Amino acid sequence: MRQTQVQQITGLIRSIQVGLPEHDHPGSLEDRSPQPWTTGIFKRPVLGPIQLQAHNLEGDGQADLVHHGGLDKAVCVYPFEHWFHWNSILPQRQLIGGEFGENFTLEGLTEADVCIGDTFSVGSAVVQISQPRQPCWKLARRWQIKDLAVQVEQTGFTGWYFRVLQEGLVESNLRLRLTDRPHPEWTVSMANRIMHQERGNLKAAEQLSLCPLLSASWQHTLRQRSRQQNSPEPQQRQFGDPHA
Repeated sequence: MRQTQVQQITGLIRSIQVGLPEHDHPGSLEDRSPQPWTTGIFKRPVLGPIQLQAHNLEGDGQADLVHHGGLDKAVCVYPFEHWFHWNSILPQRQLIGGEFGENFTLEGLTEADVCIGDTFSVGSAVVQISQPRQPCWKLARRWQIKDLAVQVEQTGFTGWYFRVLQEGLVESNLRLRLTDRPHPEWTVSMANRIMHQERGNLKAAEQLSLCPLLSASWQHTLRQRSRQQNSPEPQQRQFGDPHA
């Protein structure tokens, strides 16, 4: 992709949200499950500049550090444009930033517009797309819709994760500006299709697993699949403990 084209690709941070894990969170008022849970999915808006660090935004955290957080998942991103779809499905009239537990609510960029390895400057920080988000049962419990994680995967409206290449200050209403696109062949939408909709396409799984800027966890899962080894089944992530 020519440098002039790269420079023209931008997105706006509509809002930034952070939150630390809360133990025995009651969830929504409709949550009737007797099982307590620990979750960091309930985020609160940030006013003013905030420090973006290698592992997360200052004041942010995750409860399940095996599947969330870390260098490849420092920032969870969700496109504002998808709220037009979810407004008719979720039990709330008007959605705002952070409703899917994301840190950055963006405008102007969706999964079809961005690629694995895309590098953006924002404020004094530099971030890079590492993988699509894989929604889990906590999103479903937060909204009391049992198959919500499945719906998110089926629509492809997953959002994605940033790794942090350069720490710095960020804030709402700043623009992300694309500075490098080393893998234009691997849009986030395409990565989603290979992981979720085309599970039998072993050749595509192998090809995507070789993308060096894809997160280590996705590389591993896709490599296992391409070799027809035991790869993780999505049901436990999507629905969690059936007794919870």
